[in-house]
Amino acid sequence: MTEKKGKKGKKDARNGGDRLAEYRGRRDPRKTPEPVPEEKALPHGDDDTFVVQEHHASSLHWDLRFERDGVLVSWAVPKGLPWSPKTNHLAVHTEDHPLEYATFEGDIPRDEYGGGKVTIWDRGTYETEKWSEREVKVVIHGSRVSGRYVLFKTRGKNWMIHRMDPPADPDAEPLPEALRPMRPVRRARLPRDQDAWGFEFAWGGRRLLAYVEGGRTRFTDGRGRPVDGPGGLGSRLGGRLGARPAVLDGELAVLDGRETYMIFDVPHLDGRPLLDVPYRERRARLDELDLSGPAWQTAPWYPGDGAAVRETAADQGLPGVLAKRLDSPYEPGEESGAWRLIEAPSRKR
Repeated sequence: MTEKKGKKGKKDARNGGDRLAEYRGRRDPRKTPEPVPEEKALPHGDDDTFVVQEHHASSLHWDLRFERDGVLVSWAVPKGLPWSPKTNHLAVHTEDHPLEYATFEGDIPRDEYGGGKVTIWDRGTYETEKWSEREVKVVIHGSRVSGRYVLFKTRGKNWMIHRMDPPADPDAEPLPEALRPMRPVRRARLPRDQDAWGFEFAWGGRRLLAYVEGGRTRFTDGRGRPVDGPGGLGSRLGGRLGARPAVLDGELAVLDGRETYMIFDVPHLDGRPLLDVPYRERRARLDELDLSGPAWQTAPWYPGDGAAVRETAADQGLPGVLAKRLDSPYEPGEESGAWRLIEAPSRKR
């Protein structure tokens, strides 16, 4: 049952009745594009608007805001809203924001409070079931997230957010804890039926799998053991994928004197294992992610032209090429003939 509303416009005694005093005190309207209302009088809506903003600040997080008594009551949720009742996420209560912030998107200067890019991730309406100083129960109606949620206070500014309804996507599967990568067999020659194969460069780097979820990244090595990734790679790669969970397979190689994560497969994406999906389709989904950054790249691949790729590998001083059957599944931990490593011909210097 939806909560019966009492009198609006409660005053915050700590700020002399101005619920936006803390918000204004943190921002200079001459330096930030954010809305900074000058008047203390607050506009009123129907107390039914919510917005989730993806905020690429010093660390990626999602800002959850509910219209309440003329302001947007706000929480920063580092891992985003949970999709399943099995997992609670941290939610840090932040200062109230003006109602105008519900439509804000833009770049806050890096040297300002909350500096970074803000985009609207979802918005819609909500119903209040309970609202107290320690517990907030709501029913959210958005385009990307919907259902019953409860926020409950733990200590200090820390709250937790819990999904009360069944999983939003009952078929979604969590990321695996660890995945041993598929391995190629060594061959001396290219496959004869090259039209049935895709070809990649062998980079001669260290195998590294990245598990990205809620803007955070962890790594395992070629044996499936947890390892540290290169400094800064995890947070930046997590920020690039945002709310999309994925397992990425690649090599950490040195290119032009710089360590670069070359990504060539995606065994898990958006709650779906892709192990049985053919290599051709996995590569298409990986290419659609458009993963390209200062320390990572989507490795190129070339269907049906192994000879040219092998010659180019030799010219570039790379160790060889990988031939992968276009219809091959991903076989974790297996050395499979569906993937073949062929050395590049030597070049006299």
